[in-house]
Amino acid sequence: GFGREHARVYRALEGAEFVGVFDTDAGRARAVAKEFETQALDSLDAVAGAAQAVSVAVPTREHARVGTELLRRGCDVLVEKPIAASLPEADELIRAADQAKRILQVGHTERFNPAVQAAAKILTQPLFFEVHRLGVFSGRSLDVDVIFDVMIHDLDILLTFVSAPVERVHAVGIPILSPKVDIASVRLEFSNGCVANLTASRVSTDKVRKLRFFQPHAYVSIDYTRQDVLVISLNEKATPPPMLPGLPESGLPAGLEIRKLETTPEEPLRAELRAFLEAVRTREPRPVSGPEGRRALELAERVAAGIADHARKLPAEMTAARPS
Repeated sequence: GFGREHARVYRALEGAEFVGVFDTDAGRARAVAKEFETQALDSLDAVAGAAQAVSVAVPTREHARVGTELLRRGCDVLVEKPIAASLPEADELIRAADQAKRILQVGHTERFNPAVQAAAKILTQPLFFEVHRLGVFSGRSLDVDVIFDVMIHDLDILLTFVSAPVERVHAVGIPILSPKVDIASVRLEFSNGCVANLTASRVSTDKVRKLRFFQPHAYVSIDYTRQDVLVISLNEKATPPPMLPGLPESGLPAGLEIRKLETTPEEPLRAELRAFLEAVRTREPRPVSGPEGRRALELAERVAAGIADHARKLPAEMTAARPS
């Protein structure tokens, strides 16, 4: 699971001692502990006794219970996304962190993607977004649908990039290989006129993670996987641009300028856990806060409600996945 990835990164981070792992499956805890040269803890009590900062990478339905218990016992907590299985549970986590005066951070790793951070610096007034997050079927995270599993990353980025509230949500989604929605197409309309089209799939043949946005005088393309950002803009004096990988042979017509923003490659999970440990040390929260995690969950729930609404119009056999 993803908890193993957290263990891998913590093991290599400087400035913190990696004191152990806990899993309800004791065998798995022992295997991960052995791999990363730490101890397998046998209870949440033991975790709270041993650690000051804890990553919670358990199934979503357990986020609130486990996170709240650790916060109340004085631990700072990074909980994987989505923050919780429901808004009341998210509120419970946020309240527990406030009452215990502890750090609560939510694992929206794409916020730490160098490409996202570079694009944020040139963002002016985006008017239109086109977002694709497609992956091959892995068989993991099947306790949640594609909205809460993968699209929530992009919903969080959009809520960070667009300062206006979402007014309307149009959504279509269907289950294909699991009992939950595996592919979804969503259109968001913001109160300032900005529109975003999103496609998320976990049943594709290719892995694509791209976000493109259009704003006055520029078209910006983010490739989350390659961690690069291309900016295409008008420049009357521009000479025809040099060839860049991924562009057609002919390149771009004169008068258009294409540039690649400077980014320093880093694994987003590593940047996220570094920020979490920094927050623990300085007592100053870093992205993504509990309320920001809740905001992404709230929009994901609106999308899920739109999909359920649309599903009611379909023949029953089209909305039920085949039994395994």
